[in-house]
Amino acid sequence: MQRPVSTLSLGSSVIVKLVSNGFQFSADLLHLTALQLRKETGLTQQEALEVLQAVGRGEGGGDEAAAAGGGGGGGASMTALDLLQKEEELRSIVTFSSQLDTALGGGIPVGKTTEICGVPGIGKTQLCLQLAVDVQVPQCFGGVGGQALFIDTEGSFIVERAVDIATATVRHCSLLAEDTEQQEAVTTFTVETILSNMFVVRCRDYVELLAEIHLLPNFLSQHPRVRLLVIDSVASPFRHLFDDLSQRTRLLNGLAQQLISTATSRDIAVVMTNHMTTRVQGSHSQHVPALGDSWGHAPTIRLLLHWAGARRLASIFKSPGHADATVQYQITGDGFRDVEQSEQPESKRPRTETDQSAASQKDDGVS
Repeated sequence: MQRPVSTLSLGSSVIVKLVSNGFQFSADLLHLTALQLRKETGLTQQEALEVLQAVGRGEGGGDEAAAAGGGGGGGASMTALDLLQKEEELRSIVTFSSQLDTALGGGIPVGKTTEICGVPGIGKTQLCLQLAVDVQVPQCFGGVGGQALFIDTEGSFIVERAVDIATATVRHCSLLAEDTEQQEAVTTFTVETILSNMFVVRCRDYVELLAEIHLLPNFLSQHPRVRLLVIDSVASPFRHLFDDLSQRTRLLNGLAQQLISTATSRDIAVVMTNHMTTRVQGSHSQHVPALGDSWGHAPTIRLLLHWAGARRLASIFKSPGHADATVQYQITGDGFRDVEQSEQPESKRPRTETDQSAASQKDDGVS
């Protein structure tokens, strides 16, 4: 006996979407995966999984419904193919450095955590500001069309700089606009709308940062278009006032798990900046990201921004899905950009202590 969709334990808005797209009975949904249901109805991933779970319960929890991701167990399952297709649907956020975007497979990935490490003045905040603007690029231009939440722990957010980058991005899209959809999109993609879709929170210590992350689910529920969370920086609140290092480690581990969960469950790119510190081993020392090895396992991707003489280099030094790579970039009045190919470094060697000493004298104050 077929059960009407309207009798399933689902929200009214979900039922309306199902019925309006031709799904009258639960049997109509049995052979669908969560991804197929999303494409057919416009439901979110969570709503699609809830529908398939309800169908599984209503039809006695058949094998087909379970295979679709709605089995009768406590948690919804997905096939590896579903996960692959979901990742392919999630667009990356471009950095406006085509070489870095290529190395990252399209840009900073949505649904994952990325850490940007580097010494002061190398351009970490500049890249974060660029991403906070770029996440809003309309989808018809290949962008995400989302909003950004920028958590500033160092007072490094400069609104005038955000205006410069937004102005350049709007101008870039205006020059690219060809078809009617793109031309219409640029009429509403303005500096004012970009700034209005960039939410900024100032956190002055680790207590305020942890409180903000605790309140994050409620904020994201109220602002479902947010596709980028920036924490600039994650290191600053935790580098002082901790006599008990084990307590700091516990707090950082809890923070890491919350950020990973936020990225994956909300389809958000989480981007954190981190400082560099000196590690002494015997008679040798080297610059490494701060917060220790345990924290280093938290981000999915780690980028190191560093100097090679007077050149700025960005290196991927941790990523499960990308090969290690180093590209040259520059910080211009328009933002984070490529360097002309003729100016690329001949060597992609790691930054040395000599480089760091020279760079400290050349620091331009952009962080």
